[in-house]
Amino acid sequence: MPHPPLMTRRHWLGTAALATATCIGAGTGTAAFAQAAPYPNKPIKVVVPFAAGGATDVLARVLAEKMAVGLGQPLVIDNKPGAAGIIGTDAVAKAAPDGYTLLLGLSNSMLTNQFLYTKLPYSPERDIAPIYQIAIAPLVLVAHPSVPVSTGPELLKYVAANKGKVAYGSYGTGAYPHLAGAYMSQSQNADMSHVAYRGEAPMVQDLLGGQIQIGFASALQAKAHIDAGKLKALGVSGERRMGTLPHVPSLAEQGMNDEAYRVAGWLALGAPAGTPAPIVERIAAEVRKATQHPDVAQRIAAMGFDVQNSSPTLFAAAMAKERPVWERLIKASGAKLD
Repeated sequence: MPHPPLMTRRHWLGTAALATATCIGAGTGTAAFAQAAPYPNKPIKVVVPFAAGGATDVLARVLAEKMAVGLGQPLVIDNKPGAAGIIGTDAVAKAAPDGYTLLLGLSNSMLTNQFLYTKLPYSPERDIAPIYQIAIAPLVLVAHPSVPVSTGPELLKYVAANKGKVAYGSYGTGAYPHLAGAYMSQSQNADMSHVAYRGEAPMVQDLLGGQIQIGFASALQAKAHIDAGKLKALGVSGERRMGTLPHVPSLAEQGMNDEAYRVAGWLALGAPAGTPAPIVERIAAEVRKATQHPDVAQRIAAMGFDVQNSSPTLFAAAMAKERPVWERLIKASGAKLD
């Protein structure tokens, strides 16, 4: 008589965690329920796949402080930077699906890297469970004051009329500023030059100095320079205006309805695939409470982010909708990394 296959470690851990989660609120009617420890009963590790001090890290620490109150356990931030978020995300993808290892990442590591890298060590769809889309992170299209335009449509005409004379910056190959700039160049037959920087700060410095003429930047980096008149804000990516730059219309508002200008990056929380649904829902509920706290919402808005009212289901649906758009943009840009 054949024996049933042995359970994998991941399946065993997921099953055990589910049994634990199922017991939450079930009382102590049986010895099994009485002995099961409710989730969480120890500190929770939140992996941030970027260096300490950046916007993602700051947001993680703000949320961790608030979520710890509702969960009754501390959330410990573990920075694992490197390879555009791949190192930290891969660590979470391979962690036990028990609710004690979470990922606070960006759209690149949780969605778009799969189209950019030929040797990604994890599959976002297979290995990461979506929990909560915390905030949309639109960018502002800025230009050096020497560029004689004031709006997005004026810029399109300008780059088309000055073929080969305009350079745009990005903070990495395959990042949104690269993809949007490449699309703009192709759609206008502008033959613009792409300059990739190691981070956003040096890109903005070269924009200020006039070494490059245009680029997409975060409000966190660009707002002070916009307010001082050192950079011109031409429009905002995504579907609507930024709360921190309310006077700057979205590019879509200005008639630039191409999907390249309507998408935006985001920040979100995920977990290893196989994490039991009751645990995922519990974490999502605590994220929602934290982001609705007035001081947290204010800090997120000040970063130029748009707070979302999300859930595991809504987050999964948003990724499914965006996935083909990002795939098309990356393919059109020709960007490919090992």
